[in-house]
Amino acid sequence: MAELEGRTAVITGGASGIGAETARLFVAEGARVVIADMQDERGEALARELGPRAFFSSCEVRSEEQVKAAVDLALDRWGRLDCMFNNAGFGGVLGPIDAIPADAFDLTFSVLVRGVFLGMKHAIPAMKAQGSGSIVNTGSIAGITAGRGPQVYSAAKAAVIHLSKVSAMELGEYSIRVNCVCPGYIATPLAANTVGRPDSLIEDQVDDFARRQPIPRAGRPRDIAEAVLYLASDRSSFVTGQAITVDGGAATGVPWSEQKPFYREFRPIRVYHPDRR
Repeated sequence: MAELEGRTAVITGGASGIGAETARLFVAEGARVVIADMQDERGEALARELGPRAFFSSCEVRSEEQVKAAVDLALDRWGRLDCMFNNAGFGGVLGPIDAIPADAFDLTFSVLVRGVFLGMKHAIPAMKAQGSGSIVNTGSIAGITAGRGPQVYSAAKAAVIHLSKVSAMELGEYSIRVNCVCPGYIATPLAANTVGRPDSLIEDQVDDFARRQPIPRAGRPRDIAEAVLYLASDRSSFVTGQAITVDGGAATGVPWSEQKPFYREFRPIRVYHPDRR
């Protein structure tokens, strides 16, 4: 049996990149999905590709009305909501902290944190009513360690990770699990700065992505989609409050290839041992 047979999911940012690949994987595993995205053409095209188990809902995640509408579409069509994947995002404002306009800071947090909050807010009542559910939020290795992304983006992703943890503590008694998936350098329109442009442009940056972590290849949307499938399925029924990093080792430390020059020059100090005079 498919892992998500008979289950329903809402995926924000579902029209491209990680969201689109997750929608494809979920449908292949038996789920019914609502693709919620502000990219109308892409979202509608993906829904047609996936067939009768997928519907598109035009959604800008800063809008509570539009987020609620996406959740309501799933409930109206299929009567339940088993997984809410709060995945929509963007890179946010760039620049040094002392030069960032306050309204650009607010916009970044509005999309990356408020959007996740709204998705959780409107998914939870249905999950409480049915006594189960899995909420998966997209964090980032930038929210775990410094220097992996723009400053405000990184702070927002740290907020998403902690919001997931505290919400898991609140919702566990209702058998609702809340987890975060934290991508590293994944070849997506967002990471490659090609949102709204042909996906073929992403490939121009794959070699650069491949050099950023110990595993010598670029991360792919499917790598993240597989982690989300795990968190949405019964295989993770005892997993909640976790930030699962999928990054080829990027956030773990310094790759050995960068350490080798140090060790080639290193001369060990002779240590006195009483039996070896």
